[in-house]
This record gives sequence, C-alpha cells and structure tokens, in this order.
Amino acid sequence: MHAVHRLHLYRKSQSTTTYKSRGQRVVRCELCQLAKPFCICALAPKAEQINTNAAFLLLMYDTEVLKPSNTGKLIADLIPDTFAYLWSRTEENNELLALLNDDKWQPFVVFPQEYAEQERKVFTNQVSCDEGKRPLFIMLDGSWREAKKMFRKSPYLNKFPMVSFDGKAAFNQKSVDVNYSPVGDESRYTVRKTELEYQFSTAEVGARVLDMFGEHDNAQLLDLWFDVFNFQYQKGVCQRNKGNINSLSNYDDFLQHYLHNVTAK
Repeated sequence: MHAVHRLHLYRKSQSTTTYKSRGQRVVRCELCQLAKPFCICALAPKAEQINTNAAFLLLMYDTEVLKPSNTGKLIADLIPDTFAYLWSRTEENNELLALLNDDKWQPFVVFPQEYAEQERKVFTNQVSCDEGKRPLFIMLDGSWREAKKMFRKSPYLNKFPMVSFDGKAAFNQKSVDVNYSPVGDESRYTVRKTELEYQFSTAEVGARVLDMFGEHDNAQLLDLWFDVFNFQYQKGVCQRNKGNINSLSNYDDFLQHYLHNVTAK
C-alpha cells in the first residue's frame, strides 16, 4: 500500500456521504480502483525492482483521490518515493511543508511554462539538480480548472523552479524503444474527456518529466503502465474500449527488458 492508497482511505473516512460518480455500481479493487475482474495490482513491479533517483509529490484536489479514473496513483505504483497530500487553500499542512523544506530534496513544480512569472526559472528540456540533492517533482493533481486554482493559491510553491514541456512534442525519440510501444506522440487518456487539446493525464505528465530528468527507461515503463490502466479501466465500462489492445503485452515485454537491465547493473 503506497501514499495514494493511504490518502484514498483517509479521504473516504472523512466523507459523510458515499462518493458517487459514473460507474459507481462497479465492484472495484480497493487499491487500483479497477473493476475486480480487471485488477492490475499483481502486475506492478516491486519497489525494490525500480532503479530511480526521482521522487514525486502529488497535491490532490479534494475529490480527485476518490475518482477511480485518477492516474496519479500510477506514479506511486512505480516510484517508491511518492508522497500524496490533499490540497487546501486555507489549512496549513506542517508535514507537507517539512517535506518541501527538507534539504535532501530539490522541489520542482510541474506546470505549463505560460503560467510562470518572468523571473521564475523554468526547465523545458532537461532537468538537473544541485549536487547532493534529489528531485521532488510536484504534481497538481485534479481537473485542469482545479490544477490552475492550486497553482494560483499555493504561495508556498512560488519559490520553487518549474518543469514544463511542449504538449505537442513527443518523448525524446532516442529514449523511446519503438519495439515495445510507439508511446509519446500524444495523450492516450480515453477514460475522461480532457478540457484542452494536447492535455495529458497526470501519469503521462509524470512519464515525460522522468524522461526530461534522464530516466528514460522509467519514463517508458510508467507510460506503458498507464496504457495498461487505460485499457483495463475501459473493460469495466459500458462503452467502446479506445485503449491499446496490446498494452498488456507491451508492458510485460518492456518490464522484462527493464528488470534484466537493472539486474545487470
């Protein structure tokens, strides 16, 4: 059980009514939130099998953590150092602030460059950290409207540099192994309708951030894991499945390749 799972349980415990959404009658796995016959929990690699220096902080809008379609949890499935907190405009979270101020981390706010003030540093191609620090990528997890609100009304994030990428551009083509999947060209998130063209899900953004940080295999593994979630989720709904029918085999093939490389190092 990781940080998003724990936050989901906490948020449910605070609810006075049952959270109702499309697909509410589906009997779901408590962890991956997919319909039980299509659960993917057993497919996720173990934390000790992932070779990464990156960490993520998911700031989640109030009901986002309750949505089965949320993809932020996919980052936590793969990246061991993933932290998750509910966002609040008015209440100070001392644990969150302590994490942001911990000297071992170098926080980056992941958000479109067009929203940065002129003097703010923005990484748009490659992300680098100061010596002795690890990156802590801050993801504002919610709808686009909610994410903009979190960005505007979280002054404690203003001192950190930003990471942004061109949504119209693919992964660095040198870093994508097309033998496994032609991922990266555009968003494949077909569970929800996005509000803007070239808008990506949280997990897809996380994959591109890892790619910018130089962890190309982790980036592709996360993107393929997202493909699995996207396809399996739609098996449990009453609509045409627009996901990648080869998602499971692509992911499994690449995972074996990934684990072989990790073992060989």
